[in-house]
Amino acid sequence: MENSFVGTTGKAQLLLSIINGRRIVAGAKLLLRLHAPGRNVPILPDDAFLVSYGKSGTTWTSFLIANLVHPGTAVTFGNINELILDPDVLPKRRLVRVASPRILKSHYCFEPRYPRVIYVVRDPRDVLVSQFHMHRKRNAIADDYPMEKFATRFVAGQTSVYPGSWGEHVGSWLAARNSHPDFLLVRYEDMVSDAGRELARVATFLKIDAKPEQIARAVALSSADQMRQLEKTSAHLWSTTKATRQDVPFVRSATSGGWRSSLPKSSVAVIEGAWGSLMRWLGYELSPGVEPNQSSSRFHESVLGTPPSCVAAS
Repeated sequence: MENSFVGTTGKAQLLLSIINGRRIVAGAKLLLRLHAPGRNVPILPDDAFLVSYGKSGTTWTSFLIANLVHPGTAVTFGNINELILDPDVLPKRRLVRVASPRILKSHYCFEPRYPRVIYVVRDPRDVLVSQFHMHRKRNAIADDYPMEKFATRFVAGQTSVYPGSWGEHVGSWLAARNSHPDFLLVRYEDMVSDAGRELARVATFLKIDAKPEQIARAVALSSADQMRQLEKTSAHLWSTTKATRQDVPFVRSATSGGWRSSLPKSSVAVIEGAWGSLMRWLGYELSPGVEPNQSSSRFHESVLGTPPSCVAAS
């Protein structure tokens, strides 16, 4: 009994030492500004944020913007977080040393401190499929994990490393910032249709005088084929993919509408039942015979107002 007690006490002391050691390291990082500030990043008045719900096209948009803004730099997965700043990865010391104007990325729900926002939205049915495969890549689920079960978790907001569901994320930003001059809504599907046109809109929003050939160059360097090649050579350097399965690609089809062949009808119904009115407001067609709840539709129309031109033209 005495030996057992001593062993238990020793383990407790060891655990306490480890905890105290971690606290000391964390405190030192804070003092030296070596911690990643995340949502608490210090914000400057001329900052612009690239925001989206996870797996909605943030990485592709980051490459497009980085290749436009940094024409003299070879943009790869190894340096993308330095070019489009990621406060969840980069230390505070590095972030505060970057000259203005800065472009940062974020996956958080509405943050009133962000002064200017490029918001990328994607059909949630495609987002679900993309998140499913990303979870496989991270070994968070098995290859044979039921898609129906994943869809239920997705709608509940349980599949993102950031708080909130797709509807909560998109709804929070649109309700607070739609029609604001410092808010630009970009649909992933429109980028797939015409990346040059959408990048030109982004450039105008960022007050960048980009010539057509500069836009075309950035689009070519950010193509799906080019990014697949870069994934082979530099994805092991990127925080998002360096510790993940190499047999599951990060850059997949890079198209829209893939959910039609990937999602069971029951999963489609779950998503459309949860967010049908918001999806329709954004210009996403629902399944035949599906009509959004009328009260929800009226709510979205009253809160969000008239859809922006990029949606109305779809």
